[in-house]
Amino acid sequence: MINAILIFPVIACILMAIVKKKVFDCAMLNLYAVVHFVSTILLALGIGRNGNIPYFTADNTNLIFLIILSVVFLMVAIYNSGYIKTLDCSDKKIGHYSFMIMVFVLAMTGTILSSNLGIAWIFVEATTLSSAYLIYFNKTKHSIEAAWKYVFICSIGIALAFVGIIFLNIAQGDINTLDFAQLYKNAALFDPFWLKLSFVFMLFGFGTKMGLAPVHFWLPDAHSEAPSPISALLSATLLNSAFLVIVRVFKVLDIAQCDSWARIMLLITGFISLFVTAVFVYHIKNYKRMLAYSSIENMGILAIGTALGGSALYAVILHLIGHSLAKASFFLTSGNILELFSTKRIKSVHGLMEADKKTGWLWIFSFLAICAFPTSVLFISEFIMIKTMIIEKHYVLCTLFVLLLTIVLWGMGKAVIKMAFNKLSEDKAQSVLENKSKISALMVLPQIIMLLIVFVLGVYIPPFLNNIINCTIAGF
Repeated sequence: MINAILIFPVIACILMAIVKKKVFDCAMLNLYAVVHFVSTILLALGIGRNGNIPYFTADNTNLIFLIILSVVFLMVAIYNSGYIKTLDCSDKKIGHYSFMIMVFVLAMTGTILSSNLGIAWIFVEATTLSSAYLIYFNKTKHSIEAAWKYVFICSIGIALAFVGIIFLNIAQGDINTLDFAQLYKNAALFDPFWLKLSFVFMLFGFGTKMGLAPVHFWLPDAHSEAPSPISALLSATLLNSAFLVIVRVFKVLDIAQCDSWARIMLLITGFISLFVTAVFVYHIKNYKRMLAYSSIENMGILAIGTALGGSALYAVILHLIGHSLAKASFFLTSGNILELFSTKRIKSVHGLMEADKKTGWLWIFSFLAICAFPTSVLFISEFIMIKTMIIEKHYVLCTLFVLLLTIVLWGMGKAVIKMAFNKLSEDKAQSVLENKSKISALMVLPQIIMLLIVFVLGVYIPPFLNNIINCTIAGF
């Protein structure tokens, strides 16, 4: 199954480079989404997980990350089938677009399945190179600026992570391995000083890709300028891939009993991420940038939950699932709004419910899901984290956590409600009604499916999924 996920896109990309047909390119992308999803489900059922594949494995820790990537990719592929029809560009450009999406997903899959820190580092760098073109896809002044900023900052981040890997290697003495299983086995023998220093560099290095403040600067520009399907993948899957690498390194420190240092670092970056979002959310004029800052906030929540440990780890996995699906829905719906109003400016979008009720309700429910409104699964995850803080008597942290989340909720809610319920201006009514025909069922169905999952999981978690979550926690 792992071979199918990793080898299929390579063969497909070769065929796409030979055939060079728009219909074929789209078909191959959709086929890869199906192959990825089916293979992931089989791996989750335990089929094909025991194969001896060097450097790649599907274990308890990474399986939930792979499932999230697979589900989001399938939903994005469905949306993309309708989205491509709205694009006014050549077949060649569409071919490049489909090709790079496939490479981008392959790079994220490689990062998640990597059983070796060095290989994971290579695939993280590959995600930067493959997604840079996708961010630049619209070829505007702002998109090229966002792409260069993305490449520059993430390259610095990956360089910092590389330095961290060197320090980790120094900490090992004569052991000299980057295999995660071997790192866990020998962690107690590592030099604490070099181990702690390596985590600092890797946290800021891979944290750059995860979107943690204060190394988040690429994220708002890249997410706002990329096509909406790409924004969904960047926010809902790329950030998770980097988070997984940080989790694996954190486990090394935990085994080596240096986890108190790592937890302090995670708490600091987590709360800075919440603070940055709370500050900027009131001054954002672009609704896609608003969603990007929301991603920074939620990555901060994941970092805080990981630092807390204990029962908060269950909340981390729930939050990971809920944020990925809700944010993907949010970004895909923002693509529909852009098609309707031809602008990303918040103040230029009025009467969304009047313009297109389906898009309007998706916008509202995506907001409710991401802001932890019951029965969103994010309500459960944030509730557990707050409960953990109170039980462990972190009263100051708990107060700050709730305050920052409330500020973000208010800032986003104000923008979302104005966009949805203000009266549609007469000067835009005609153009909006004409653009409404561009939004097909394929550009609505994926959001409905993802939001249903988010709200159902807030009420009922199937035993099968609950077992996977508990296995993931054991791997943290």
